[in-house]
Amino acid sequence: MKKFIRENIDHQPIVDNVFKIVNLANDAIAKKGKENIVNATIGSLYDEDGNLVALDTVFNTYNSLDNRTKAKYASSFSGNPNFRKQVYNWVVQDTKLDLCHSVIGTPGGSGAVSSTILNVLDEGQTLIIPHIAWGNYKSMATIANCKVQAYQMFDGDAFNITSFKETCREVMARQGKVLAIINDPCHNPTGYSMTVEEWNQVIDFCNELSNEGPVIILDDIAYIDYSYNLERSRDYMNAFNRMNDQVMLLYVSNLMV
Repeated sequence: MKKFIRENIDHQPIVDNVFKIVNLANDAIAKKGKENIVNATIGSLYDEDGNLVALDTVFNTYNSLDNRTKAKYASSFSGNPNFRKQVYNWVVQDTKLDLCHSVIGTPGGSGAVSSTILNVLDEGQTLIIPHIAWGNYKSMATIANCKVQAYQMFDGDAFNITSFKETCREVMARQGKVLAIINDPCHNPTGYSMTVEEWNQVIDFCNELSNEGPVIILDDIAYIDYSYNLERSRDYMNAFNRMNDQVMLLYVSNLMV
C-alpha cells in the first residue's frame, strides 16, 4: 500500500495535555457536581452561571461594519498600515523601546509561531521551548520537520536561567543558530510572569551567545493583558534596548485591534 504522507515526518500521535486535563475536570464535575469543582483548564471567560461570555462591545462593533468592509482584502499580505501601527502601539504602550521594528499580520498567534519556525529554522534543526508549554509549539516544529529541545522552566519559584543557558548553548553548538520560545508574561499554563531582572539575565546571555551565531527569541505574549499588575506588565520590554545586532526579538500574540 502506498503511503499518502511524506517519509520525513514524526508519526508519533500528538497529545495536548491541556485537553487531557479538561476531560479529567469534566469527569470530576460529572461525579461530584459543578458546585464542588472549578474547571480552570481552558483560557475562556465564563459568567457566574457557567455560560461562555461573548463581549457585546466586540461582536456588536464587528457586526455593525458593512459586510463589504469585512470581506475586502487587506492592502498587503502583511496587513493594513493603520492596523500594524495600532498593533505596535498596543504591544509597547508606554515603554521606551528604541529598536528597529516591523509588524506583520498573520492568521492569529499560531500563524505567527508557525511562520517563525518555517522562516528561521532549516529542516532537522532544533526549536527550544519550555518543558511546560502549549502543545502546539511541538506540533508546528514537527510539521516543519524540526526537532524540539526543552529547558526546565523553574528553579524553585523562579525562572530557571541556568537550564535556559545550558539548552541554548547545546543547540548553538550543534547548529550555529538559536530560536527559543519564552511564553511571558502569564505563561500558559502556569500563569508565571518573569521579573525584570530575569529578563535582564536572558538578554545579557543572548548578547554573549550571539558571538557564536544568530539568537532569536520568540516572546509569546498571548496572555499579557491578563497580567496581575497590568500597568507594569510591559516594564520588562525596556531590557530589549540592550540587545546587540546579532539578537532578534519576535513578539507573537492573538489580538483584535
